[in-house]
Amino acid sequence: MSGFYESGRRWLAGIMAVAVVAIGLIAVEPSPRAAEAAACTGTSGVTVVVDYGSLGGGVQVACALGDPATGLAALQGAGFTATGTQRWGLAFVCRINGKPTAATEPCVNTPPASAYWSYWHASGSGAAWTYSTLGASSYDPAPGTVEGWSFGSGTAPSITAP
Repeated sequence: MSGFYESGRRWLAGIMAVAVVAIGLIAVEPSPRAAEAAACTGTSGVTVVVDYGSLGGGVQVACALGDPATGLAALQGAGFTATGTQRWGLAFVCRINGKPTAATEPCVNTPPASAYWSYWHASGSGAAWTYSTLGASSYDPAPGTVEGWSFGSGTAPSITAP
């Protein structure tokens, strides 16, 4: 009987451990707001443009609905995944959607000036791109504006702000 009791206790402990981890993941990683795979309409959110340049993948446009608090939140709210550097975390975006790969750029420190994600703003559709003087975690984009990310040596996204 004690063997049955002991295996039942281990089973219950395992279930409880899984439940604690699941609850922890929910508390730490809130589900992102829905994103749209196109430019935002009016002031429904912040449009995000990601130009992969030489990495392949073309230019992707998505909408972060609502009023994201930061440029980083807009990028993630539009459905893109961001990876920071080991030294600076997400204060310096090193990868977007896994590009460049870890084999190309280990993301320990900041990448070279010839191959990094530059961060841009446009006041709305058709507006000129302006290089950001703030990092994406410090900038608060307004609904109706456009955020741009371009991989390379600091050139603006290759498309006009949608």
